[in-house]
Amino acid sequence: MKVHRLNKSDVKSEVAIFAGGNFQHMIEVFSEVPGVLEVISGYTGGWKHNPTYEEVATGETGHFEAVMIIYDPSRISYEGLLEIFWRSIDFMDAGGQFADRGTQYRTAIFYMSEDQRIRATASKKKIEKALNASNMVATLILKASKFYKAERIHQLTARKKVQNEATPGSV
Repeated sequence: MKVHRLNKSDVKSEVAIFAGGNFQHMIEVFSEVPGVLEVISGYTGGWKHNPTYEEVATGETGHFEAVMIIYDPSRISYEGLLEIFWRSIDFMDAGGQFADRGTQYRTAIFYMSEDQRIRATASKKKIEKALNASNMVATLILKASKFYKAERIHQLTARKKVQNEATPGSV
């Protein structure tokens, strides 16, 4: 059976950046989503230039562990990614996620454009309305800043998951 692979130049892609605690968790969540072309783990939102995993793990660089998701908007919408994100985190926990505690494990949506900011804000308000709990959602909505790709060892998991999912006709 012949597997057809598209060149990246054949696909219009967009970028979303989410912090949902430990980036390995977010890799697992998003690498399984049809239309997601690549999931890159890294660090964003802090003050230190080119931080290492060990530096971010101290909680002293201001960075979030995050994932940059490159996706095909003809197969999955930004709203679709937001829905998956909200279902994958404890959005009311300001101190980290699950067993991972510290500022580097906080949740946030980093918007790349005004359109993403509007959609992210609307999705957060929808959750607050459903909970009848205005200002109870701890997840931040922040303008995207420099995204630093995590060290290679943290990328291998993401790459393996996406490669293992290759099926006839997939990207």
